Amino acid sequence: MGTSPARLAQVPGLTFFKLMGSGARNGFGFWPNLDRYGLMAVWADAAAADTFFNQHPLWANYQQRSAELWTVALAPLKAHGLWDGQTPFDYSPGPPPASEGAPLAVLTRASIRLRKTPRFWQYVEPTSAALAEAAGVRAAIGLGELPVVRQATFSVWESARAMQEYAYRDVRHREVIKLTRAENWYGEELFARFRVLSSTGTLDGADPLAGLLF
Repeated sequence: MGTSPARLAQVPGLTFFKLMGSGARNGFGFWPNLDRYGLMAVWADAAAADTFFNQHPLWANYQQRSAELWTVALAPLKAHGLWDGQTPFDYSPGPPPASEGAPLAVLTRASIRLRKTPRFWQYVEPTSAALAEAAGVRAAIGLGELPVVRQATFSVWESARAMQEYAYRDVRHREVIKLTRAENWYGEELFARFRVLSSTGTLDGADPLAGLLF
């Protein structure tokens, strides 16, 4: 992770990227998990992405060093907020899902104000447990650019309805959303939804989207 950014910055068609680590307990724990990492990449077009994943020596090196890989191709549906002062998903979205029952991915990330980190981490465990137990969630991973203060969550859902029922009905999730606003936890935040185009590989031994994509 420390040596890759300079090389990634030179990849043709890669317009925005983040390398992220993960915590214990599927990413949501305070202590790091040194076995799991994430690459979030935004591409100018599908051809540039295909070239990187099929031909670039950096990705080949990642593959050689990995016991397991899961890659999800996404098209943005809706996004608001900033990431390092940028709007990485602010371009014309692809067509909407073919049906309301199509799988959906959600990315949330935030830069947490240093003096608010104790409050933030006080609520991570109960809210992450609620997310993991939510009906219709196929995968939920906690990631971070920096320990403690720059955190992200990536989740994949069976449908938009399943995601909305969790977001609007889960008491713990609603409480945290209210607190983030009332107590001004974040210096910067971003929320994005995506249509899932494809899923390749496995996460914890299985493809989370098996049976949902055709």
